[in-house]
Order: sequence, then structure tokens, then C-alpha cells
Amino acid sequence: MKDEGKIELNYSKTMVDEVDNGHSIQVDDTGSAVIDGRNFDLQQFHFHAKSEHTVDGNHYPIEVHFVNQAQDGRLAVVAVFFKEGKENAAFQDVLNNIKKGKKADVSNPIEVTQMIPTNKTYYHYIGSLTTPPLSENVEWYVMKNPVEVSKAQIETFNKYYDSNNRKVQKLNGRSVLEHAE
Repeated sequence: MKDEGKIELNYSKTMVDEVDNGHSIQVDDTGSAVIDGRNFDLQQFHFHAKSEHTVDGNHYPIEVHFVNQAQDGRLAVVAVFFKEGKENAAFQDVLNNIKKGKKADVSNPIEVTQMIPTNKTYYHYIGSLTTPPLSENVEWYVMKNPVEVSKAQIETFNKYYDSNNRKVQKLNGRSVLEHAE
């Protein structure tokens, strides 16, 4: 099925905090998203290895989740796959800042847009958060096109977390829509 909703991501370079929270590397950030004409505020983004979504049954080495919240409390998560390729400067900044189990002193902003594909074609479905509290009725927007990160970056992240992904869930009657940009 096709989805008609346009997605516009206006994520800033300003980072509030970066912490190894025991489940992932999480970056609290500011910014906004307009999804199908609705406004959301970026709350944070975090990473999973391997990916929590699959395409044709195949995982990617890393997936980043940008967690957005509307004024009414509704959540929209934008997921981006990372594949092996050339080094990604923004992801390297995240890796440089973190110290396991600690909050990072973040002094240099990250160019978050380097972790988002230029082409915003995505898959959309209604699901749940993949980490506790596993809240339901979360709008998922999974970018079809992956972003490249280097093999060394994947290996560095895997030193912290190499299996912090939730097992892929059955669709249980949910429809997955595709929006082509």
C-alpha cells in the first residue's frame, strides 16, 4: 500500500546530552519534524545493533531511532538503517563523545542530518516502542535508504552494544505502507 504523508525533519546541531544509558548510546537533542502536516519535537535519538527492522528478511548492522513527540503526547519514531561503507562524520562524533556508563561532556554539535538519507522514501506502520515501557500506538517511519558508516565505526559501536536490538516482531495484521519521495 502507498502512504501519502510527506516527512520533513528539521533536526538541529545542538545536542543537550549524550549518555550510555545501559541499553544504548542515547543523545538528547532538539529539533522538529513535520509528518503529514503534523508537528513533532525531537526528544532524543539512540542506536541499536543489529537493526530492529528488516528488509526482505535482512538486517542492517546498526539502526538509529529518532524519537519525536507531538504536543498531545503521540510518538513518532523515524528509523534509519546504517550500512557498511564510508565513514560518517556525525556518527563518529557520537562515538567520540561516549564513555561506557557515563554522561558525555558534549561541547561540539553534531550535524545530525548526516545520519539521515537524502531521499526520504519510507515504510510506515503503527507499532510500539522497542524498549521499555514498550508503549503501543507509536507511529513508525522506517527510511528505505540506508546511510553509510565505516566498518571501523560499526566495530566501535559493537564494542559497546552488539546485540541491543529487539527481536523482529510479527506484523499481527498491521499494514505497512510505503511513501515514495
